[in-house]
Parts: sequence; structure tokens; C-alpha cells
Amino acid sequence: VQLQASGGGSVQVGGSLRLSCSASGRTFSNYAMGWFQQAPGKERDFVAAINWSGGSTYYADSVKGRFTISRDNAKNTVYLQMNSLKPEDTAVYYCAAVRSKILIVNGDMYEYWGQGTLVTVSS
Repeated sequence: VQLQASGGGSVQVGGSLRLSCSASGRTFSNYAMGWFQQAPGKERDFVAAINWSGGSTYYADSVKGRFTISRDNAKNTVYLQMNSLKPEDTAVYYCAAVRSKILIVNGDMYEYWGQGTLVTVSS
């Protein structure tokens, strides 16, 4: 599976961004998807995950209520809607895929990774 993330950029505190991750190469609906973030000098952290159908989602406590993960299997795309952005959300965001029907939180279990897209939130 090849993953291409896009939609990052610079935004002020309280603003919104929508990240997209397009997949190609395999049957998209066979894969659970996740978003992860890596801030400068820090380890990669889990942000959100979604199961194959989109019927089940899970979020890190730090983004719960502000971020929404969704997917469109017809378009082979997963999204991350980011609202009420804070400076601590500044990071490179990566999408990832794992062949699984259930959602996966553990980043070590993901098989494929996109190239990352930078989100910068300034006050």
C-alpha cells in the first residue's frame, strides 16, 4: 500500500485543518488506518485510528473532542479533521495502514506509512 498524506499547513490557535491520506496499491477496505504525530525532538505518538468500515474510531485523550477521523473507501482516502488547534498540536502528521478489520492503536503494528505532512499552530 502506498500512502500519500496532504493538507498540512500553518494555522493560528483555534483554527482548523483537514488532513487527507490517499491510498493505492491494495484493497483499501482490508486495512485499518491510523494517524500519528511526531513533534520536533519527540517520539511518534498515536492520534486516532479507524477500523475498515469507519464504524469504529478511537482517539488519544489529547485530541478527543477536537479531532475526527473518517474514511471514504470508495475514494481510498482517510481524513483527519482537526478543530480548535493548539500550539501543542504542532507536529508532522503521518497516516498509516495495517491489514486488519479492527482498529489498531499500537503504531508498531502498522505496516505502511505515508511521508508525513507538517502542521504548525501559532499563537
